[in-house]
Amino acid sequence: MPRKKSIKKTASDFIERANELEEFVNSDIAALSDMQKSWCHDYAIIRLYREFEQMMLHVIIGAINNDSSVISETTGVEFPKHLTDEVCEYLVLGGGYFDFKGRDGLIKTLKKYVPEAHYLISAVKKSKYKDALEKLSALRNYAAHESAQSKRAALAAIRQKRVGTSGSWLKLQGRYASISTKLKEVAQEIHDSAPY
Repeated sequence: MPRKKSIKKTASDFIERANELEEFVNSDIAALSDMQKSWCHDYAIIRLYREFEQMMLHVIIGAINNDSSVISETTGVEFPKHLTDEVCEYLVLGGGYFDFKGRDGLIKTLKKYVPEAHYLISAVKKSKYKDALEKLSALRNYAAHESAQSKRAALAAIRQKRVGTSGSWLKLQGRYASISTKLKEVAQEIHDSAPY
């Protein structure tokens, strides 16, 4: 029997990378200018989003790889019991790329591949993670694009009337660490619920 993809390892790897990013923004940056500190936080939120996005892609692939009945239940198509990682990845990506828009978009994406009662959906749906997931997406988009539309979304997510940049907001009052901590908690819940 082929080896099952380890969702536990994927979640642990994300936690490790999130910790490394926190170390980066908390490193000795005293010599940097205020603008450079903001840039560091812009980079960190973009990278944190990327790492979280990759984790979510790989845990979906792992969920299908570990038990193909989850995708059979959501699609109504009977799949073979054992699917390779590559086949699972193709089922999710279909030759494209993985993307989601905010927390609700992530839940919608998860529902395409796993049933409503699945532990992945249960973890992401928890209200205690909603704020962090919304801020992650909005602040990442604003850091990456700095468009008027991304700024409006960031302002709505942080519930403020003004913001300079994502980094200028994130660098204050432990805001970056707060988002990162909640994402690590989601990853830990996924880790603890996963069979492999």
